[in-house]
Amino acid sequence: MPASHHIAVIGGGPAGLLAAETLLQAGRAVTLYDAKPSLGRKFLMAGKSGLNLTHAEPLDDFLSRYGESCSRLEPMIRELTPQALRDWAHGLGVPTFVGSSGRVFPEAMKAAPLLRAWLHRLRGLGLQIRVRHRWTGWTEDGALRFETADGEITDRPAACVLALGGGSWARLGSDGAWLPWLAEKGVTVAPLKAANCGFDVAWTPAFRERFAGQPVKTVEASCRLPDGDWLRKRGDLMVTGSGLEGGLVYALSAPLRDQLLAGSSAELMVDLLPDRDLARVEAELAKPRNGKSLSSVLRSRLNLPDVKSALVRECLPADILHDPAQLAAALKALPIRLAAVRPMDEAISTAGGVRFEALNDALMLTTLPGVFCAGEMLDWEAPTGGYLLTACFASGLAAARGVLAYLDRG
Repeated sequence: MPASHHIAVIGGGPAGLLAAETLLQAGRAVTLYDAKPSLGRKFLMAGKSGLNLTHAEPLDDFLSRYGESCSRLEPMIRELTPQALRDWAHGLGVPTFVGSSGRVFPEAMKAAPLLRAWLHRLRGLGLQIRVRHRWTGWTEDGALRFETADGEITDRPAACVLALGGGSWARLGSDGAWLPWLAEKGVTVAPLKAANCGFDVAWTPAFRERFAGQPVKTVEASCRLPDGDWLRKRGDLMVTGSGLEGGLVYALSAPLRDQLLAGSSAELMVDLLPDRDLARVEAELAKPRNGKSLSSVLRSRLNLPDVKSALVRECLPADILHDPAQLAAALKALPIRLAAVRPMDEAISTAGGVRFEALNDALMLTTLPGVFCAGEMLDWEAPTGGYLLTACFASGLAAARGVLAYLDRG
């Protein structure tokens, strides 16, 4: 097939690979470019501790997790629902199961078997793969530019899908270098910022040395939203040498991040005893201590582990520690002041990127006909739990279908 008739897909993550698969199945010739020596590196990293492919909750609940971006992502996800994604994985010989939390995993738990089977099928469909080809924008006359070990090369495909990822885990390929190249072409882009991220806390050296790396289990955390309401989630925190991270922190990270980036203070309120009501906690603390230390009282009467007791001492002034009513209230709403957002490159994902206003409904850039965008480089965010991957897959499918419609019209 003449070079001018092939389609370029740039980025070998889930969005790019599913776009390539869709185009190949439609009988198109596809060349996939990736800057790294192998494909799917961030996908493989995500699967190291168990690949959370999607979530089994009802679809309307699932869609609500995308917040302000729901209206733009909903049509794509309804075309590739969580169940359809599970069926697709099963077609690759990778059965899935639903965990106790509703999260969906491959039975083998890892990403590598799925990726191997997928690449085998794609090569069988005729996919041309060009690794170590770093896209660097366009030439003056509109050709795609790639930096390779042998120097710069160019390509003039019939259409192009950009699936370049966001800006987290740059060493795996998502470095956000593409933002200025698109902005120069008149594409409206939002600055990238960390999503599903951790935060710095000004721990004392003694607390950091003893408790860094320890989980704070079964708590309820909350933060205030701009409209004055509270967002509450239940789960586990992880104390780090620099602050806090973990699934519960990630679930609340967007509003906390936005407060800090706006120059405001941000507090995480933590209920250390979510299964005990305030009156019961206060009653236990009001009993005479009989010479016992506070840590001993908290452990024996409230079953509070050492890390939780230490958090109480770390975050409260001394006078509250000796007032049963104030201490009980603090155990049910312990204020942890956050100092800063952890660096974007550490985040699980990023927000920001190509604004939907810069795209038509088929995910084609309105200022660059024939150029489509998919995956995390679009301006949306979602919590962990399978929502990130599902939207990446679904947008890859949508972009590929957009390419096919565009070429059929032309």
